[in-house]
Amino acid sequence: MTRQSFLGGTLILLLASFFNHFIGFIYQIIMIRLIKPEGVGLFNMIYPIYVLVLILSTAGIPVAVAKIVAEKTATGNLREAYRVLYISLVCLVFSSLFFTVLFIISLPWLQKNYLAHPKVIYSLFCFTPALLIVSLCSAFRGFFQGLQQMTPTAVTQVAEQIVRVTSGLIMAYFMLPYGVEYAVMGLAIGIVCGEFVGFLLMLYIYVRQRPRFKKTTPFLPEKLLAVLTQIFQLAIPVTFIRFISTISSAIEALLIPGRLQTAGLTHSQSIATFGQLTGIAESLLYIPSIVTASLATTLIPVVSEAAAQNDHYLIRSRIEESIRITMLTGLPAVAVFYLLPGELCALFYGYGAAGVILGLLALGAPFLYLQQTFTGILQGLGYAARPLKNLLIASAFKIAGIYYLTAVPQLGIKGTVLAMSVSYFILAGLNYHDLKTLIRLPLDFNYCAAKPLLATTGMALVIWQTKLWLPAFFGSANFKTINLLLIGALSYPIFLYLAGGIYSYDLNRLRSFIKLKF
Repeated sequence: MTRQSFLGGTLILLLASFFNHFIGFIYQIIMIRLIKPEGVGLFNMIYPIYVLVLILSTAGIPVAVAKIVAEKTATGNLREAYRVLYISLVCLVFSSLFFTVLFIISLPWLQKNYLAHPKVIYSLFCFTPALLIVSLCSAFRGFFQGLQQMTPTAVTQVAEQIVRVTSGLIMAYFMLPYGVEYAVMGLAIGIVCGEFVGFLLMLYIYVRQRPRFKKTTPFLPEKLLAVLTQIFQLAIPVTFIRFISTISSAIEALLIPGRLQTAGLTHSQSIATFGQLTGIAESLLYIPSIVTASLATTLIPVVSEAAAQNDHYLIRSRIEESIRITMLTGLPAVAVFYLLPGELCALFYGYGAAGVILGLLALGAPFLYLQQTFTGILQGLGYAARPLKNLLIASAFKIAGIYYLTAVPQLGIKGTVLAMSVSYFILAGLNYHDLKTLIRLPLDFNYCAAKPLLATTGMALVIWQTKLWLPAFFGSANFKTINLLLIGALSYPIFLYLAGGIYSYDLNRLRSFIKLKF
């Protein structure tokens, strides 16, 4: 397998993410209509628990594998790259088995003290086989990402999504007559089926397409210790970042419905409102994260390679390019979310009332996308502890804000959204400050952000003005929304060109991508 360029690898992950999110979007729409916001709320109360145990099982090792393998291959040491993979696999087997047993033991306590519906415990138990499967598969993905080969990750993710969606919805449909808790269990089983298929496919790719070297050497004790030290120096901060993020999600899942009841909602209303936040508004908000997540995954090995070669120009160019791509995709999406929130929620989910939540979330969305990119850059440079510190500070503000603002009757769920937006701003600002302090490289703001911002402003004005007169000429509300989206999509590249934000090398890259020359 030949290595891929930074943008080539990003595009492959991006295409896979677009496909997965498209399938996931259809999945979310069907799920909302099948099990209603209350069922989505129940699922989103248990899913963070599974993710939390999964984070502990993987222990941030796959990210460390990607970074270290990139460093080893940058110096031509493929044998040491394999050493990193084998040691990480052994670590993951032990950690995933340990936390699987611990998870099973803790289920009765969770049933008694945490879960709103006791029968949802069966859904949690269904997740247990996936812990070992996902942990091992993630190590192989990290290995190929370190080799700057994103195709194995993309292909296995697509296979997982197809199996997860089809099997999950089928089982949820047939189990729904027994109760919404059983429908949620069907969704959980679908996730496990998808992970299993993805793992089998990854093993096949590894056996058939892994790079070869002539001769191996035995593991030496000092070598083993050195590799373990390298792995866990990065893996521990990454684990804590994901752990804190998931703990925060779990706290939110427990806290928000309760504080909404304090604000005056009934139990059923609070669960449904929480479902609108997590199942509708946030699912739309995270669409641009298709790009930022792909960037963050690709940035870790490419920035690590540039740092290993001490190439400051390459580091700067990749950082600027990643910020520019984040702005090019994130800013127009934010404008659409702010201008057409109710229309989008009604179009895709049939719940226009959730537009109030989406419109407010859009205010903090640019900082959400930027902090994901900044985190990937800092981790690639080996400064994973900095995003961890910043996440702790931002999470503390978010949880405190949710606790106090959500309970205010005049605010309710708006208070929740306000707290979340402030936390995005704090986290992005702190990550950017650390990045500027650590690399001490001047970044071109005009190239990275100013031109995308000008183009977005022009597009927003076109959508806003068109929205005022469009109802006089078109019929259904959904048809109007689709036309507004098309008008925005057509006007944005025009304004970007007028602002000077499209360069000749962008067109050359596009031609090469179309020809699939990665």
